[in-house]
Amino acid sequence: MKILVVDDEKLLVKGIKFNLENEGYQVECCYDGESAVQLARAGGYGLIILDRMMPGLDGLEACQQIREFSTVPIIMLTARSEDSDKLLGFESGADDYITKPFNILELKARIRALLRRASMPAVGEDGAESVLRREHIELDPVKRSVKKDGAGVELTAKEFDLLELFMRNPGRVYSRDNLLDLIWGYDYQGDARTVDVHVRRLREKVERNSASPELIITKWGVGYYFAE
Repeated sequence: MKILVVDDEKLLVKGIKFNLENEGYQVECCYDGESAVQLARAGGYGLIILDRMMPGLDGLEACQQIREFSTVPIIMLTARSEDSDKLLGFESGADDYITKPFNILELKARIRALLRRASMPAVGEDGAESVLRREHIELDPVKRSVKKDGAGVELTAKEFDLLELFMRNPGRVYSRDNLLDLIWGYDYQGDARTVDVHVRRLREKVERNSASPELIITKWGVGYYFAE
């Protein structure tokens, strides 16, 4: 598994690289947003660790540009702990967010969780691989691909996980806390509004009219569910 680490703090990058290589990952590094986008475009990475604050093209802008052509899982690093800053990261397409200074064990755990979700296959009740079809959406859990009216849709890892959960359980209402536990993990400490951001982005990609959703429905005061 190849990981790209992007941060203008070269000493921090050196430490992350050392620790991840000890875990068996291949690690490549760069120190600015422009280089990150170029390397990501070349492909081949299983995950990107991207600093929020960098000179020139910052992490948010780099993340947005990467999302134009790739769904590779992205963990955003930041020295800011405000919820609003985290929401900006998720708005830009990040899958996870970790605040500096951080414990390297926490970073490793988040990497493993993201990679596990990104590669997790799914099977039907009879053990056979199962493709989910609901209305105009087709989701293949094994290939982790989604089609809308037959055309491919690019989703981030978290967006895919949300859609798969919804499609497998039509009519079941999930609160924001439920979704945080199931998709982000029980130890996630972020703001529940993160869920709203991801649901909105998901609707923009899979609904025919995101302003009037027909698939991912809001249960006011409770949460969200997939239409039966």
